[in-house]
Amino acid sequence: MNYKVLYIEDEEHLASIVKETLQIKGYSVHHQKEGTKILELITSFQPDVCVLDIMLPYVDGYSLGRTIRQVYPKLPIIFLTAKSQTQDIVDGFSSGGTDYIKKPFSLEELMVRIDNQILIQHRTKSNEKKTTQQEIKIGHFRYAPHLMKLFGPTETIKLSNRETEILNILCMSPNTPIDRRELMKMIWGDDSYFISRNLDVYIRRLREYFSPGTGVEIITLKGKGYNFSVSDEGL
Repeated sequence: MNYKVLYIEDEEHLASIVKETLQIKGYSVHHQKEGTKILELITSFQPDVCVLDIMLPYVDGYSLGRTIRQVYPKLPIIFLTAKSQTQDIVDGFSSGGTDYIKKPFSLEELMVRIDNQILIQHRTKSNEKKTTQQEIKIGHFRYAPHLMKLFGPTETIKLSNRETEILNILCMSPNTPIDRRELMKMIWGDDSYFISRNLDVYIRRLREYFSPGTGVEIITLKGKGYNFSVSDEGL
């Protein structure tokens, strides 16, 4: 079987060697220098495993891992990094990583670890469908990321791709300040004025969706970003 590897690495020379070697061994590899549009990449490429460097421009590997884990809870994530302190490793696994390789590394080791992660994934899901995901409780709402649907007290709302991406990120950090610029870069890869206005539109729509319920609010933090306020009942 031709397994797919999504590889995020900003060191071009290393990335070229790794990608070429994996391709020779029969893997399909999609390489990107940074992961600002990580969810879009996963949706289009449908990888069997993600290999992420941690020190990346715009959005670091830990943040990417948390984003992936929220939407794709069973997708294997291998962190590949020069950061080797005990706390770095702990942070990697707590950010959604399923394996962690320290640089420098051998390509043979990387391939063995990739195969192992894919094997574990296949054993774990056995009879489950690839798209199976749990619903998330948000106050009086139920949110199904894989269906792109928000089930409210009185109606079911079909979300757009962008609304889903934004809500996924909000759900990762309930009751915690979320930086507006980081949010834009993570989804659009850009924080320009035009993108800022687009974000305003999507935030306004999400606020409207949550308005019939109680205990859920997207609060604007002036000069900072947002706080996805959810009562103790939700998330």
